[in-house]
Amino acid sequence: MLRVLIALALTCLLQPAFADERTQTQQQLDATRQDIAELKKLLGKLQEEKSGVQKDLKGTETEMGKLEKQVEALQKELKKSESELQRLDAEKKKLQSARVDQQRLIAIQARAAYQNGRQEYLKLLLNQQNPEKFARTLTYYDYLSQARLEQLKNFNETLRQLANVEKDISMQQAQLLVQKSSLDSQRDELDKVRKERQQVLAKLNDDVKARDQKLAAREQDQADLSKVLKTIEETLARQAREAEEARQKALIAQQEAEKKRLREAQAAADATDAPRKPVKSTPGALVSSSGETFGGPFASTRGKLPWPVDGRLLARFGETRGDDARTKWDGVMISASAGSQVHAVHGGRVVFADWLRGAGLLVILDHGNGFLSLYGHNQTLLKSAGDVVKAGESISTVGNSGGQDTPALYFAIRQQGHPSDPAQWCRAQG
Repeated sequence: MLRVLIALALTCLLQPAFADERTQTQQQLDATRQDIAELKKLLGKLQEEKSGVQKDLKGTETEMGKLEKQVEALQKELKKSESELQRLDAEKKKLQSARVDQQRLIAIQARAAYQNGRQEYLKLLLNQQNPEKFARTLTYYDYLSQARLEQLKNFNETLRQLANVEKDISMQQAQLLVQKSSLDSQRDELDKVRKERQQVLAKLNDDVKARDQKLAAREQDQADLSKVLKTIEETLARQAREAEEARQKALIAQQEAEKKRLREAQAAADATDAPRKPVKSTPGALVSSSGETFGGPFASTRGKLPWPVDGRLLARFGETRGDDARTKWDGVMISASAGSQVHAVHGGRVVFADWLRGAGLLVILDHGNGFLSLYGHNQTLLKSAGDVVKAGESISTVGNSGGQDTPALYFAIRQQGHPSDPAQWCRAQG
């Protein structure tokens, strides 16, 4: 009978804590699901943007490929032009050398012809010993003069054509150089655009990778939260069944005991035939540990409780938690040095002393009548579940467990399963 009552009392003690944790976990699970939906939407936009950049990059690199081909063709043309120019330049040098020799010979002949003047012709005219030879000599001189004149004419024409060809090739080369310079400028510009788009694509790939990792982490958190929530719901359901079974058993046992007592009293009265007053049934009252008080009712301490640790408030009740406007602080965060002693704000019983995701090493005290106080992110736990502590007794030390960057204490108060502002319960800080 006593063990049944104790089991029922423990069930009543733990049920508000589990219900409170289930509500908080469900809120976290809903927030995680919304985060996942937003991350998937953002990933879709990033993939679209990435696809657009890849398309632009494809066009840029294709265009650069065509330009490279044109530049290569122009470079070949330039090499051919340079080779032709070198050949013509060599030929020009030969012709210039031949022209110098020819000019020297022509000068010698001209000087000789000038010195002889018309005397040779007069000698030939006066010397009529061989008229036939004279005629042949004149004809020879005429042919020689005409040949020399024709040679000079052809030589000068060759030089003129050579100059024209050289001029044309120089112009062609200049045009090719201009085209090459223009193509080089376009190529450099496209290469700059390609590098910029490659950088954008690389950044998008990094963003997608980071979002993928964050999404995977969120989905893992969702799976963990779902598992925790399922465990809590199953525990609550089991406790509810066990509490009902214990209540029914206690009621039946009490009724049986009362019937037995009445039968024994009636039998004793019948045996003595003495008039007796009827014995009235007085049902017993069930006692729950959640109705216990430790050092007085917790409800009467509003505005009088000490703070669990000395320090500055980093986060106040009801403020936005981080950069997520959907979540609010259901307690406070108190800055304190690592290892500082954490004191119970009121007498109570430890109903939870273990690590909990998001809260780190956590202590939960039951103060009776549905009042709980929570102390999270501890470095060490000095009490275990089931221990009874007095007001001001050390229960843990300040730390940064549960993923905190700096040492601080998470402190919260629950009233009938609902968060209550600790600043309304604790004395104003001086």
